[in-house]
Amino acid sequence: MRAAIFSEFGGPEVLRVSEVDTPRPGAGEVRVRVRAAGVQPYDLAVRAGWTPPGVTSPLPRIPGNEFAGVVDEVGAGATGVSAGDEVLGFGQVQAYAEYVVVPAGHVTPKPETMPWEVAGGFTAGAQTASLALEALALSQDDTLVVHGAAGAVGTMAVQLAVRAGARVIGTAAPDNHDYLRELGATPVAYGDGLVERLRALGGATAALDGAGGEALEASLALVADRRRIITLVEHGRAAELGVRVVEGVRSAERLASLAELYAKGELRFHVRHTYPLEQAAQAHRELEKGHGRGKIVLLVAPSSGATGRSVAPIPPG
Repeated sequence: MRAAIFSEFGGPEVLRVSEVDTPRPGAGEVRVRVRAAGVQPYDLAVRAGWTPPGVTSPLPRIPGNEFAGVVDEVGAGATGVSAGDEVLGFGQVQAYAEYVVVPAGHVTPKPETMPWEVAGGFTAGAQTASLALEALALSQDDTLVVHGAAGAVGTMAVQLAVRAGARVIGTAAPDNHDYLRELGATPVAYGDGLVERLRALGGATAALDGAGGEALEASLALVADRRRIITLVEHGRAAELGVRVVEGVRSAERLASLAELYAKGELRFHVRHTYPLEQAAQAHRELEKGHGRGKIVLLVAPSSGATGRSVAPIPPG
């Protein structure tokens, strides 16, 4: 199969598409013919040299933490899923490829109305935001500031916090402010004077930091209870500062409930750019620029030499 791989750690230039062995599912696992795979900061860290807990595969390695596609093969003892099912799911690595193998409990049915590019990039942002807001236990008395509010996690966090009844302030570049208003947040620009601008809006009782640096410092200045600050970026400083990181376990059940909200039109998910698998390096370069709206997604078109069940090509656009 074709996969985007890296044989050494480094910048986006180390990613290349190559032919690798097609995986086979073991007991309790399923193989999915990937149609789309999300690109996220997690993948950039893997490419740069970070090894996720439990990952033991040697170099070369295939990044990719989330995907959507069609179940192609079901391993012995795997239940609740059948060949031909359209699913979205998650793992730790391996998703930038024509096929990925994961435990059967890591996939859930794709809503019929959810486009492939949305499904491929939905999992990480939706589940991360859900886990974070669950930990913050927001109520109608809270004001949540979301830093990096126009990104994939931020977009979901804003909407889920509004659903919980909280008042939401979102920091973002000015060209994303109308977008945040549409999601239900009050937008605020980054840069000098951020703390003063946030205080002028009444401050905050909780914060979700998706930007780090100035954003985390502003959160520390505004939120009295540091246990109500979660950083998605500065994991190395969290313990010393007394703030939190996202904890908890992703699950197919959580993902299914979030996908259902999307299918009902109660959650929006913006895909800002799609790339073919062969341009994975370009996708990483765009993500590293920061401050983008929504998600970047790789589209994985079937190749003539692929093994397993054939899947209709992804339509243009």
